[in-house]
Amino acid sequence: MSQPAAQEQPTYYERVGGHETFVKLVHEFYRGVARDEALREMYPEEDLGPAEDRLRLFLEQYWGGPKTYSETRGHPRLRMRHAPYRVTPTQRDRWLTHMNAAIDTLDLDAMDEAMMRDYMTRAAHFMINAEDD
Repeated sequence: MSQPAAQEQPTYYERVGGHETFVKLVHEFYRGVARDEALREMYPEEDLGPAEDRLRLFLEQYWGGPKTYSETRGHPRLRMRHAPYRVTPTQRDRWLTHMNAAIDTLDLDAMDEAMMRDYMTRAAHFMINAEDD
């Protein structure tokens, strides 16, 4: 008698709604960034669209979705990629304000929401590379 095939657990990416969820999350985040003059100056491109694409691709890959980010940009190297920008505790807090507001727009269950907020908070703290003036 053969063994039944083990059912694969869905990835976080699949569980929270896949591509469309991350499109919404990142779009809502950058809507906040666009209105935040102090944070906006960290984004040298006039059009935030490319930054939006990069963050979405990164987050999709991180949470178990397509590997497009690494295929097109290489290893994430988050600290290295952010090194040219002065990331202070105040900038971290502004970033988290907009990211948490974006998370608020998603319909996630409590566990998935907590996991996302925890990751975003840890990542934001990790990016600090300067003190406030």
